[in-house]
Amino acid sequence: MIEQELSRCVAAWCPGATGVTGAAKLSGGASQETWSFDIMHPAGPIGAILRRAPQGFGAAPGRAAGLEAEATLMQLAYDAGLPSPRVLHVLKPEEGLGRGFVMARVEGETIARKILRDEEFVKVRPLLARQLGKVAAGIHGLPRAKLPALREMNAATEIAQLEHEYRSFDWPRPVFELALRWLAAHDPGPPPEVTLVHGDFRHGNLIIGADGVRAVLDWEIAHLGDPMEDLGWICVNSWRFGEIDKPVGGFGAREELFAGYAEAGRRADPARVKFFEVMGTLRWGVMCCGMMQRFRTSPDHSMERAMIGRRASETEIDLLRLLASRGD
Repeated sequence: MIEQELSRCVAAWCPGATGVTGAAKLSGGASQETWSFDIMHPAGPIGAILRRAPQGFGAAPGRAAGLEAEATLMQLAYDAGLPSPRVLHVLKPEEGLGRGFVMARVEGETIARKILRDEEFVKVRPLLARQLGKVAAGIHGLPRAKLPALREMNAATEIAQLEHEYRSFDWPRPVFELALRWLAAHDPGPPPEVTLVHGDFRHGNLIIGADGVRAVLDWEIAHLGDPMEDLGWICVNSWRFGEIDKPVGGFGAREELFAGYAEAGRRADPARVKFFEVMGTLRWGVMCCGMMQRFRTSPDHSMERAMIGRRASETEIDLLRLLASRGD
């Protein structure tokens, strides 16, 4: 069914296209659908990805920037020479496919455990932290005048939202209470510069090949704010997948990340990065609690939700280690 819908859609905007084949729904992505397919064309097949809101979903919820804004940001990144898929088409209501966009398929790996352990990536792993510093600097340097309308966030607002969500569970966790107090007491204040923030710059949203970073995906919660938030988020221990002594995604040191950032013309602030690492760790812990809450209260007892929900206890250990290392 979806191949017929895609064939009609593609024929309208891809000159020479004769249809699509191989449509397959990909796993991953809690709030959006992702389909891989090939556009049949006289010049050869064109690998493509459809990213759309699930059928029946209305406007983008809560923190989400919206699929149209995602498409704009990804194309801006591509045009700026950053590793990003090229956006081929933004869906129109009359096409009957819902809200979303079609982008060129980028080959590579997104599964962290393979990136961190497979022989294919052994040579590139030591280079990834520096590469990601350069990529983050490029994202933060995209001109604000060209950005779509995005919400603006600051540390105080983030802390308040985290506390509100945490308390809505009515599930007291002393370590979360401690982290909330620490964040409130150590809020670094407004950043020297407000920039575009990707918002979910980590494993799973990065396509990696033997040559390095090939694409940054999932701009769903992009916003304006402190650029150090992205650098802190990728250092959260949950994204190291056991390689706890390599803070940047389990493959590199913070110093390498900062060096790549500097090579691209921007300066990292290690103290602010550490603040956002603490905040990111708490945020992931609260998100895990939310998954467990939905598992307990929803008729859909997804095992995946339960498995993610139990990881809240891991973030408590991470928070205690982080706060102890701060010495205050």
